[in-house]
Amino acid sequence: MIEIIEQVNNAINGVVWGTAGIALLLVAGLVMTAVNRGFQFTHLAHWISKTIGAIFTDKHITAHTARENKAISQFQSLCTAMAATIGTGNIVGVATAIILGGPGAIFWMWIMALVGMMTNYSENVLGIYFRQKSASGEWRGGAMYYLKEGLGGYKGLKTVGTVLAVLFSVFCLLASFGIGNMSQVNSIASNMQSAFNVPSWVTGVALMVIAALVVLGGLKRVATVTEKLVPFMAVLYIAGALIVVFMHASAVPAVFASIFRGAFATSAAGGGIVGYGVKSAITWGFKRGAFSNEAGLGSSVMVHSSSNVKEPVQQGMWGIFEVFADTIVVCTLTALVVLTSGSVDLETGRMLTENAGAGLVGEAFGTVFGHYGQKFIAIAILLFAFSTSLGWSHYGSTAWQYLFGEKSIILYKAVFVAMIFFGCTMRLSLAWDLSDTFNGLMMIPNLIGVLSLSPLVARITANYVKRVIRGESEEALLSAYTKVEERQKEVV
Repeated sequence: MIEIIEQVNNAINGVVWGTAGIALLLVAGLVMTAVNRGFQFTHLAHWISKTIGAIFTDKHITAHTARENKAISQFQSLCTAMAATIGTGNIVGVATAIILGGPGAIFWMWIMALVGMMTNYSENVLGIYFRQKSASGEWRGGAMYYLKEGLGGYKGLKTVGTVLAVLFSVFCLLASFGIGNMSQVNSIASNMQSAFNVPSWVTGVALMVIAALVVLGGLKRVATVTEKLVPFMAVLYIAGALIVVFMHASAVPAVFASIFRGAFATSAAGGGIVGYGVKSAITWGFKRGAFSNEAGLGSSVMVHSSSNVKEPVQQGMWGIFEVFADTIVVCTLTALVVLTSGSVDLETGRMLTENAGAGLVGEAFGTVFGHYGQKFIAIAILLFAFSTSLGWSHYGSTAWQYLFGEKSIILYKAVFVAMIFFGCTMRLSLAWDLSDTFNGLMMIPNLIGVLSLSPLVARITANYVKRVIRGESEEALLSAYTKVEERQKEVV
């Protein structure tokens, strides 16, 4: 029976995370870039000034809501979303892309991120537009809501939208226990044991207790923790990576040459070898890029929708920044650390070490920090992976609430916390493979919703550009935007 499950899972996983699935993600990113007229490029200065640039100038970005208000600030929503996206994929995933796709994979990872910015943007715009307030007073939004209310609002598609919303929620719920929980904490446990000789059960108990204190407190407590944890862990990792790259600064020009050369395999001999090299670079670059920033999977929109913002485009721009920070900044730094360390032959792309995953990145850090390099990576994975679990606890809670209602959500949280201990102490390779598949399956209904509602996203974006960027009069409001507050109704 287990063998049959594995065969079916491998087949589905091959489709979802294979050429077809990656192509769907790329096409969706290109479509949303086109319908929004390349917003991430044409209004680069604007979205930077309204996101990271506004943190220090606009108190509304970071201001906490009152105790009785269950919404969270824009900065808290970003940190909680990034807590879930900045994870082991930024370390292990990048190393895997380089090993299997060569340095050229990094170029295609950038391409996927650049178009994925608009997929994430569109998800967040739709998330704010179609969100609803639950009985407890929390904003609830995500793909399930714009599938049911948006896609289902088209003539003759009510049932289709409802079914896809349920499927997305089921996939999200199952993925939250695996890729959002057990696989993350298992990485923590294994690295803590190898770097500090901490028994897995000790790590499991410690993480379970800490998670219980945070997760059982609801979204506002999760957001309060992540808004402190995410900036700290990001600055710590970025600083460490920059030190390594600075110490190997002389290799940086050769690294970028290798990345661009490898992306098109210009140095390979023979058409067949060139074709294979390009295919591997594209496949692994796209796959790791999508897996790291999760643009198109419909995950982070569930926490972005809980923001106290009223302007859909404002939260959409935070989605652009999320992908930028995750892939263009953090993943790129990991790649530079590995490629400047001498672990890879920059001329041929051949690996010069047998280490893989976190071990490869740890070895690279070790070229500067010595034996502390592996310990640094163990701590980084601890922070990255645990924050991912915190973020995913909200995704799973949102899916549970949609399927089973608000009153029983404490049951989900209790099970989620308990699974942390088992994730640290058990070998669950099949469960991880299944959760990877469910994570990928979230993409299909989500992208159907995003693409089908692309005209609405385009109208909302065009309206924002007219009003805010070009400064045209309020009469320029489009009817689609004037219905935003009507859509955001309270439901019991």
